[in-house]
Amino acid sequence: MQQQRPPPSVRAMTIPFADLRDRSKDLSGRIEEGLGRQGLGIVSIADVPGYPELRKRLLRLAPRVANLPEEVKTELEDPSSRYNFGWSHGKQKFESGKFDTFKGSYFANPLLNVPTTDDALVTRFPSFCRPNIWPTDDLPELETAFKDLGKLVLEVGLMLAHHCDHYVMNQELGPCAGKSFEQTLARSRCHKGRLLYYFPQKFSKQKEDQSVSSWCGWHTDYASLTGLTCALFMRKYVEIPCPDSGAGLHIRSRDNQVVKVTFEDDELAYITGETAEILSRGHLRATPHCVKAPSSEDASLVDRSTFALFVQPNWDEKIKIPSEYPYHKELSIPPNETLAYGEYSKRILNKHYDART
Repeated sequence: MQQQRPPPSVRAMTIPFADLRDRSKDLSGRIEEGLGRQGLGIVSIADVPGYPELRKRLLRLAPRVANLPEEVKTELEDPSSRYNFGWSHGKQKFESGKFDTFKGSYFANPLLNVPTTDDALVTRFPSFCRPNIWPTDDLPELETAFKDLGKLVLEVGLMLAHHCDHYVMNQELGPCAGKSFEQTLARSRCHKGRLLYYFPQKFSKQKEDQSVSSWCGWHTDYASLTGLTCALFMRKYVEIPCPDSGAGLHIRSRDNQVVKVTFEDDELAYITGETAEILSRGHLRATPHCVKAPSSEDASLVDRSTFALFVQPNWDEKIKIPSEYPYHKELSIPPNETLAYGEYSKRILNKHYDART
């Protein structure tokens, strides 16, 4: 039987932080290459001050969260938010329709512990408006580490949004569908951080035909930008290099090819979500992606930790779903319908979470 070739490896388009910080610099070419119609939908930012230390400080806490006593983790769950605050494990579904049990997550708003005190909004948009939950007694350092990294990822993401605005304006459309991408995201109160812990594989050697989505199924984020750290691999709390060059983040390219995407440990990556594509009328393209687990003989007991920040509009921001994009069909939204971002995201959550949650 012929062995299947692994997907090719591609380096993410990289932008130096000094260039990103310069609001007068024209980065349209790099934005187009990384996030445009033919790009992979990912860029990485190099040399972000303070980032490497904040990344390691938080990611080292991920296995400690996942290994808290079960009764403690149960107390940290928030079913009323569809498990979008606090601890979540085995509640989400992706491509297969099966519940995702390969990873655990800790969700929180890095800016606001209490996004709103309006009970009507909390009831209407619980996945955005409910308060943060922290393991204050069992892991008190988590809150500060989570917030410090989340705030930095947002700050850099807003700089990237500024240059995305400029790129879209260069396409003679004006600011993203009449709205500034940067300003839309800057006024939001519902950015969401997600600390992810991928549990070790059960066996020392996986089958040669292991799925490329073996650690996280294929999906497209619905936020505007997802800030993403390079993963940290550990075996029994000891940091190690990734034991398999074929493992990690994989993206489906515009010509439907699967590629593994790499960026350096000290670089901060951003991938585009559905809302970015909608607001930019397709000039920024959403990014289908998944995560492959290590499958080498050295992968036994190896876990993976990473952090994602979903940079997204406020729950009441109006989003018009153009008829030429497939998202309205998948969610039973009439073409050219305008609805609040919170309503749009609620319909997506209905796809990924069981009705009982």
